[in-house]
Amino acid sequence: MIRYILLDKGFIFILFIINLLGTLYGYYWYRFQLAATPDIFLIFVPDSPTASLFFTIFLLFFLFGKSTPYIEALAVITLFKYGVWAVVMNLLTLVVEGSLNWQGYMLMASHGAMAVQGLLYAPFYKIKLRHIMAAAIWTLHNDIIDYVFEMMPVYSSLSSYMDEIGYFTFWLSIISIAIAYKLTVNKKNPALM
Repeated sequence: MIRYILLDKGFIFILFIINLLGTLYGYYWYRFQLAATPDIFLIFVPDSPTASLFFTIFLLFFLFGKSTPYIEALAVITLFKYGVWAVVMNLLTLVVEGSLNWQGYMLMASHGAMAVQGLLYAPFYKIKLRHIMAAAIWTLHNDIIDYVFEMMPVYSSLSSYMDEIGYFTFWLSIISIAIAYKLTVNKKNPALM
């Protein structure tokens, strides 16, 4: 039943529109940080909208029966990573501040859905090991840009925890890469373990 829904062209189109609008809103949400970001780092700052952009591109091609394995690998890894990351950061904000505004809850719901949707489409990706490797390099490089060059998203109440958040983010990247590998490459060829 779930497979039937995921393959339904009407459902894919609705998911495409939702992700497109979410991506546009995400870039809008980052507008102030992007305005203060040096040009060389611009592509690496808007993490979640770029992750949903990858998935939006995948959906567009998937709608027409086409495959984009590098985009698929980037989508599944970064959707899971930044979906989980945003949920954890908002929960941490709730713990530190004692409350969370409605936008925080909205971000938790939307980013939780981001993480899940990327995994749900894993059986349909045409990812090979080289695609995972390229996406892994992008993902880990992004961590360096965020936490070495301090281009990470701004959560003012969490600023005193940046070292711990950077450490958590690195391991979340590793877990995201491992999950993507397990659900795609390893599933197709167990001999590559």
